[in-house]
Amino acid sequence: MNNALRITAFAAALAATFGAAYGVGRGVDPLVAAEDRPAGQHGGHDGGGEGGAEVAGHAPGGLQISDGGYTLALETPVVPAGARSEIRFAVEDDSGRKVTAYRREHGKELHFILASTDLTQYRHLHPVRAADGTWSTPVDLPEAGGYRVFADFTPAAAGAENLTLGADLAVSGAYRPAALPAPAAVAEVDGYRVTLGGELRAGQPGELTPSVSRNGRPVTDLEPYLGAYGHLVALRAGDLAYLHVHPNEGDPGPVVSFTATAPSAGTYRLFLDFKHQGKVRTAAFTVRAAAPASDVAGHRESGSGAPAGHTH
Repeated sequence: MNNALRITAFAAALAATFGAAYGVGRGVDPLVAAEDRPAGQHGGHDGGGEGGAEVAGHAPGGLQISDGGYTLALETPVVPAGARSEIRFAVEDDSGRKVTAYRREHGKELHFILASTDLTQYRHLHPVRAADGTWSTPVDLPEAGGYRVFADFTPAAAGAENLTLGADLAVSGAYRPAALPAPAAVAEVDGYRVTLGGELRAGQPGELTPSVSRNGRPVTDLEPYLGAYGHLVALRAGDLAYLHVHPNEGDPGPVVSFTATAPSAGTYRLFLDFKHQGKVRTAAFTVRAAAPASDVAGHRESGSGAPAGHTH
C-alpha cells in the first residue's frame, strides 16, 4: 500500500472514531436492568441505574471516560487491522494514580468489552494486570474503523461502586463501513443454533430467552462461564450505551433467561456468550425495542398513525 493510501485509510479510521464519539456524546438513555437499582449505582455488570442518565445525575454506563473519581486511560488508542497487537490501559483515580486493587466480580477483577461502532465486531476480553496497575490484552481485529472499549469493574476502595467506563479506539486500515445486520431471531455460530425468544420493550421489563441447540438437538449441558450459564451484553445502536446482564436462575440449557428493560424505542445489538465443551462462543442478535404500549396508544389517539412497535 503506498503512503497516500495508508494516510487515507488511517484518516478514515480516525474519522469513524470521532464520528462515534460525537454519537456517544449525544447519547441520553442506556439500557437498564429490569430490577430496581439503588440511587447512585452506575451501569456495569448489573446493568445501568433505573432511569438512566437521571439517576443521581450520572451519565449512562459506557458513554463516559471518567466517572465517580476514576478515569479510563487508554494507552493504545490505535491498533492495526488484521494483525495481532496489544491493547494497554489503566484505570486512574482522581489523583492520577493507577488503581491496583479491585473487587473480584464473576471471577475477574475487570471485564473488558470491545465493539466496533457499526456493531459488527465484538470481543469480551479478560486482560492481565501488571503490578503497577497497567492492564494489557492481545487482540486481533479483522476490520478497520472506529471502535469503543468498555472497562467494567469495581475498585476495592471503601464505598466504591461498580463502574463501566468507555473510550474510543481507532483500528487503522482500509475502512469499509458495514450496515447493522437486520433483526433476526436466529443466530448460527460454530454449528450451534441459538434462537432468541421473548421481547424487548421500552419502559417495561421483559424476558429474553435464548435457547441453544446443536445438530437439531437441544443443548442441556451448558457449562458455567464466569459463574453463570450465559452472559448477555446489549449495546444500543447509535451511541453504544452499555448493559451487561446476567441470567435469571435456571438450568444449564437449552434456555437461558434474562430480564431487561429498554428505556427507549430503538435498535439494539445483543451479544450472548455461552460455554459448551470447554469453549466460549458468542451469538449476536439485532433487536428492536418497541415503544411502550401507552405511547403507542397516545400516538393513535392523536391521529399520528404510528403503528405498534414503531422505532426511530
